[in-house]
Amino acid sequence: MSVVDFARFVDDLATQSGQAILPFFRASFATEDKAKGHAAFDPVTEADRAGEAVMRQLIKRSFPDHGILGEEFGTENPDAEYVWVLDPIDGTRGFIAGLPIWGTLIGLTRGGVPCYGLMNQPFTGERFFGDGEAAHYQGPHGHRRLRTRRKGDLADAVLHTTDPRLFGAGTTDRQAYERVETATRLARYGADCYAYAMLAAGHIDLVVEADLKPYDIVAMIPVIEGAGGVVTTWEGASAAKGGRIVAAGDKRLHEAALALLNA
Repeated sequence: MSVVDFARFVDDLATQSGQAILPFFRASFATEDKAKGHAAFDPVTEADRAGEAVMRQLIKRSFPDHGILGEEFGTENPDAEYVWVLDPIDGTRGFIAGLPIWGTLIGLTRGGVPCYGLMNQPFTGERFFGDGEAAHYQGPHGHRRLRTRRKGDLADAVLHTTDPRLFGAGTTDRQAYERVETATRLARYGADCYAYAMLAAGHIDLVVEADLKPYDIVAMIPVIEGAGGVVTTWEGASAAKGGRIVAAGDKRLHEAALALLNA
């Protein structure tokens, strides 16, 4: 089965997980702290678990030989040729604050390489999806091809990170990030996966993050690359396993950011 054959199934995953998650948005629901006081607040909600449970059920029923890596319920069959990488709500902090800057991430790897990804924002009715060769948007304003913005100069770039504090005060990672931010025209915070979608759509030029898990980034790799962008670790390696990530809409900008991050 080719990657193209999975597109309709991924749409179904997005629709059904969205139906499970959306009733919780801007409503009363239980929230737990996965960090349990040992680190920065790491929330998980009933909505996270409901969304992932629906997707796992559909995947197991349709593709029982596939693997699954999910944020809430762990890993099953990780050595399978195809592995689904799921984050039901990327941006849970925004979700619990009632802000529509979160999304459901559905990624698919083949042989460990991301081959298809979709970000669904059911509240706004937007989907961003790609296979590494092309990327597309579907939403209230119709359907269009996604293309990153071609800007090679950091001084003209719009940068995003989820929160500079996540790099750790006084750490070498924080200092490296600040070198990049200082060199850019504008920096914005707090959009999680939505920032990568905006990079693919040509509104943001650069995203720099650290300590990402595979489910935070795998789904967005084929979208960014399909739109013409570049996404790697700070060392320039594959971003599929997470870690310290830098994504850029332009190869020249990516190289400039890597130079500052590793200075």
